[in-house]
Amino acid sequence: MIYIYNDYAGTHSTALAAAYHLKQLPQSERKLTTEEILNVNYFNKLTKSDFGKILFHGTDEEGNSVYSIGRKRNKFVVPALKELTLLLEGKYHFEEKIVFSNTSPTVPIAMSFGGFFSRGLGLDFIGVPLLVIGAKQCCGNIFRLVENTKQVGRTTFNENVVILENEMYK
Repeated sequence: MIYIYNDYAGTHSTALAAAYHLKQLPQSERKLTTEEILNVNYFNKLTKSDFGKILFHGTDEEGNSVYSIGRKRNKFVVPALKELTLLLEGKYHFEEKIVFSNTSPTVPIAMSFGGFFSRGLGLDFIGVPLLVIGAKQCCGNIFRLVENTKQVGRTTFNENVVILENEMYK
């Protein structure tokens, strides 16, 4: 199975989700420390050239691959990836289950502004503190989103490609 967490930039909420999924962060809804947040792989480290790249984060305890992608505002990226996967499954007869999980609904305003200042304008002295505040605000929601994503992945569906929009985590 393959899990792909997606959001606007692919460097904040998706990085936290992948870290929770891979048990690189405490497995609870408690607020993360500043150090825990800033030590997450890829957190606030990607640039504009990384948009659209599917980044490998690791393999979970069940042997599943965990990835992330920044899709910008384009809502067609994930459906296009689903259609491509179905096309390849039909042509090459592989049956790998893929779960796309949107982390955007978890993102608070502080994280959005922090990402804009830090990644968009290069003003880390303003952006990073806002990102940390935002990450602390949403880490519980991200943890719950990841737990739900993993549960959906374990569930048997008739579909091999599942898209989770996760609107309940707003």
